[in-house]
Amino acid sequence: MDDANPDHPAARLEQTLLQARALIESTVSMHRQRSVAAPTDIAVLAEALDRIIGRARYSVGVALTGSREFADSVLALLAAVPTSVAVRVLCSAEAADASLARLSQIPESRIEVRVLEGELREIVVVDGAAALVRGVDRGDGPQVTAVNDAAAVRALDLLFAGAWSRGRKLAEHLALSPRLRSELTRKILEQLRGGHTDDAAARDLKVSLRTYRRHVAEIMRELDAHSRFQAGARAVELGLLSE
Repeated sequence: MDDANPDHPAARLEQTLLQARALIESTVSMHRQRSVAAPTDIAVLAEALDRIIGRARYSVGVALTGSREFADSVLALLAAVPTSVAVRVLCSAEAADASLARLSQIPESRIEVRVLEGELREIVVVDGAAALVRGVDRGDGPQVTAVNDAAAVRALDLLFAGAWSRGRKLAEHLALSPRLRSELTRKILEQLRGGHTDDAAARDLKVSLRTYRRHVAEIMRELDAHSRFQAGARAVELGLLSE
């Protein structure tokens, strides 16, 4: 089937996710003046997180990026969540590496952790009924916004579920070599997937042609791939690239 067909399930899902993202952005913007806390105020941030995570009865979904104070506050609270609550933590590669020690202290039976390459917004969604969204820093410090609107929370839940399905398990992430987890590797894999010539890719990445080809050869060796197409497929399988 053709995914470009508007009636194709993949196309419908993509459209739904785009609508969900637009709804989230508009909701956060609308409630910006009622933001819970600036993340620079760690005590107030922890209090806001404690209020929402402390009421969890069924599920907690968390997305973490590179914000250390946000991650530390969230993970400290998750350790005390009742075992009856399903907890899923989705990290960017940077956040997973930075918070590895704290993540390792929480038994695997308590939480499930996955790692996702690509853009993430730091959020906490509890029971599909309430959420916190950490906003983008626009010069006056990023804000953490409480979201209680039912439609907006459902949209956040949907976006989290979609991102979660594309993530790789933490153990698989840690099994990857540091080279495969680097930003340069991700950019090279994107160039290979885009079908760019080596000359064009090297120019775009501002490296010499010889250096680019050496990186490609090393990445293929790390992925145990015998062709560039196979390397791309393996990268998607490992969660280094989204489908």
